[in-house]
Amino acid sequence: MRVLIAEDDAVLAAQIKDAVSQAGYAVDVASDGEQACYQGEVENYDVIILDLGLPLLDGLSVLARWRRAGRTMPVLILTARDSWHDKVIGMDAGADDYLTKPFHMEELLARLRALLRRTSVHTTAQWISGPIVLDTSQARVTVHGQPLTLTAHEFRVLAVLMQHAGQVVSRSDLIEHVYAQDFDRDSNTIDVFIARLRKKLPPDSIETVRGMGYRLQALS
Repeated sequence: MRVLIAEDDAVLAAQIKDAVSQAGYAVDVASDGEQACYQGEVENYDVIILDLGLPLLDGLSVLARWRRAGRTMPVLILTARDSWHDKVIGMDAGADDYLTKPFHMEELLARLRALLRRTSVHTTAQWISGPIVLDTSQARVTVHGQPLTLTAHEFRVLAVLMQHAGQVVSRSDLIEHVYAQDFDRDSNTIDVFIARLRKKLPPDSIETVRGMGYRLQALS
């Protein structure tokens, strides 16, 4: 799962990045509006955290450009403005949620999880597929109630597959949603992560669809 943080306050951006990374997401950071606008247009993010008060290009203009370009990723806006009018303008511009500074990091993470659920088959923080349970609030996976030890990348691959349980996810989509922008994206490593997951999950949990990608069986 991949997140863009568009925030010009370096200290706050680092705090958010640390919290979001610990929650199991791959994270990119943009420090101004022009950079954020470009990254949001060329990269595939599962959710974006967007500060309205960005330099060079303000957050509302960035958001408007994304929506005009047909970019539909969920966007959570951050604002120091406590006016209901500013919040309404943000929502009308295409934001999916907003959070007023200062805020508790736990609330930010909860709102991210809620936005992700809107694009998922799962309706709670616990994503369940048969004996596999991925708890997005704890970044934890269990199988038959037993904790499963996963690396950060294995967790992200499983999270993407579980988000789209029963659907084919291409290797390129996995690469886009698992790796941060500055990571060396070797497509062969996806196959390695899939192989490792298969050894840790129940037999036949992950199906290879030849020429298309991988599918997590939607187990009941």
